[in-house]
Amino acid sequence: MKKALFIGGTGTISGACTRRALEAGFEVTLLNRGSSPAPRGARQIVCDISDEAAVRAKLTGEAAWFDVVADFIAFRPEQAERDVRLFSGAAGQYIFISSASVYQKPAAYYLITESTPLSNPYWQYARDKIACELTLMEAYRGSGFPVTIVRPSHTYNETKVPVAIHGKAGSWQVLRRILDGKPVLVPGDGLTWWTFTWSADFAAGFVGLMGNPHALGEAVHITSDEKLTWNAAYQTLGRALGREPLLAHVSVDTLKRFDPALEGPLLGDKANSVIFDNSKLKRLVPGFAATTRYDEGARAAVEYLLAHEALQNPDPEFDAFCDRVVSAVL
Repeated sequence: MKKALFIGGTGTISGACTRRALEAGFEVTLLNRGSSPAPRGARQIVCDISDEAAVRAKLTGEAAWFDVVADFIAFRPEQAERDVRLFSGAAGQYIFISSASVYQKPAAYYLITESTPLSNPYWQYARDKIACELTLMEAYRGSGFPVTIVRPSHTYNETKVPVAIHGKAGSWQVLRRILDGKPVLVPGDGLTWWTFTWSADFAAGFVGLMGNPHALGEAVHITSDEKLTWNAAYQTLGRALGREPLLAHVSVDTLKRFDPALEGPLLGDKANSVIFDNSKLKRLVPGFAATTRYDEGARAAVEYLLAHEALQNPDPEFDAFCDRVVSAVL
């Protein structure tokens, strides 16, 4: 049985990958701080990956070799450097979870492929991911470190309704505003194209790359082929809620004036049209297809949140922010 070590393993993306890997017959061990229980069938090592010495000690009693190591929570180049030290000679493949936000902003061409230049002057998060990729590819070229880079885009599951703008408490307050008949903020005219990917679909592509020798030294994005405008996405959420959403279209420049922190997530990501070419993934993982349409996933997420009151996190600060913006521009 092939052995996999997932650093993280219980989040929106990583939890789905853990479950899919188990179904595919991998022996999966999670290394994390233990704040969330491991999915049934996975082993768990409770340790903070940032404590390199502690990680080495914890892994001493484990098998000296993992067929696959995947880090879902590395964000900065020094963390990538740490992983090279920890797993050189200890893994047949190391998968780094990057981000589709690394691609050129604004894009010179509408169709995003893995050869699209990496450049994001608007968002430090994306620049840090680019730096991680460069560090890992240098290790691959210099010493054969067996890296595969995976770039997700806007990936969601039943607990996480995807929206363009939300507060610190997540997306529930946006749904609450739709239910209450209050305007919801939409960047620009809402006509830019966007791609949403259901986490189980992402996991199918991800597990197809695990242990795949053709994926070594490669960068691959994993997204749905479906595209829709932000206006259509919010209207879909409204249908799932049984309400017609009131869309407040606000320029990104205006949104930035109200909250400068929105520059990265908007100009560096969600305010850009993105259409992904998944040909490379489909060559590496024959038969891959994202099968969950956005209307299906959005309805499942809305129904799940409505049925689980504990996940309905109010965000009065974000609600007041929306009211201020709307009153100023409409």
